[in-house]
Amino acid sequence: MKTDSIFYRLFQEFPSIFFELIGNPPETANTYQFSSVEIKQTAFRIDGVFLPTQDEENPIYFVEVQFQPDLDIYLRLVSEVFLYLRQKKSKNSWRGVVIYPRRNIDTGERQDCHEFFNSDRISIIYLDELGEAASLPIGIATIKLVIENEDTTITTARELINRTKQAVNLQLPQKQLLELIETILVYKLPNISREEIEAMFGLSELKQTRVYQEAKQEGKEEGRFEAKLEAVPKLLALGLSVEQISQVLDLDVAQVQQALQQTPLNE
Repeated sequence: MKTDSIFYRLFQEFPSIFFELIGNPPETANTYQFSSVEIKQTAFRIDGVFLPTQDEENPIYFVEVQFQPDLDIYLRLVSEVFLYLRQKKSKNSWRGVVIYPRRNIDTGERQDCHEFFNSDRISIIYLDELGEAASLPIGIATIKLVIENEDTTITTARELINRTKQAVNLQLPQKQLLELIETILVYKLPNISREEIEAMFGLSELKQTRVYQEAKQEGKEEGRFEAKLEAVPKLLALGLSVEQISQVLDLDVAQVQQALQQTPLNE
């Protein structure tokens, strides 16, 4: 599952969820701008940065989403933060937030940066310890869906969808939130049938979501690609070389060769 892209989209479209997650008023998001930042002349990339847009007294929030054990996560985070501060010459203070699916994934060494934990500069969030999804705010419950067990994902998602549709004075854009829930389902359950998703969303609503449109387009492109591969042996039989077939069909030479290898000898 592409957790980095999921969380990037989540925090970009719903920044208030992040501040709700760390215990701040959701309205705090109105004074921040979220982005992913690459630090020049290094291999460092910070998963997400919330930059204050108004008050210099508000801290910068550096966010790392960590779904794999990493001994160096905290040393890397501190290195990224100070390199960023050096390059940007920011006058704001800073906070680091590391998000894990479970506590046992947190294997980072803290010996050389324990002061940052003692001073609350760096805080840790374990998604499985946030509580039951039904008792959480809708935004945070959506985050928890990322780590839901496969056996209960569909049930939990259906309950979350119903909550989203029935919510009164929902502070988050309903359509975007439903699209995000569907995206999480697509990543978590790649073998889920279209009928099951339609049953959860309703056919008319599903056809208007971005994920549905993207899937539809991907299906068309996949169909065109398969047609090209089927044409490879026919063009070879007409006397075209592998390189010529590659140019005609706009395929890589390796793709043409692979298609020929998969063609039965009697064709």
